[in-house]
Amino acid sequence: MTADHEKFMDIALEEGRKGATEGNPPVGSVIVRNGEIIGVGRNRVNSDIDPTAHAEVDAIRDACRNINSTDLSGAVCYTSMEPCPMCCWAIEAAGCEGLVMGSRHADFRGTAPRDYGGYSVEALLELTGCSLDVVTDIKLDECNDVRRAWYAESKS
Repeated sequence: MTADHEKFMDIALEEGRKGATEGNPPVGSVIVRNGEIIGVGRNRVNSDIDPTAHAEVDAIRDACRNINSTDLSGAVCYTSMEPCPMCCWAIEAAGCEGLVMGSRHADFRGTAPRDYGGYSVEALLELTGCSLDVVTDIKLDECNDVRRAWYAESKS
């Protein structure tokens, strides 16, 4: 694990916490290219009343606006939660070459509001024949703790 992975995941976690204070699931994401953050996002599904406003999509939109291009070749998406199929495909479609993530959907099977079953980023990549450099379990415990605390609070 590199210090950069931890640094960028800390920023993603902070974005997720901001999202939670706005009434959204606590997922944050950053897009990094050449060691520089070019996009930042958080889950805004509830606050924006938009089911597509996931953290990764929000970060991709921000990065594309910031560089005035839809081509994110050479970029890496950092996210505190494994991207859902929609977000994973958006990461691929934008041309990102890497994905660094914390929590997995499988970590919350049976306790989350939505169960993704046997889904994983790797399974989707295999199904589609696409490739993406995937790094997992970065700040895993902290990412899981933030998500578990949000679930517990949302149930009370």
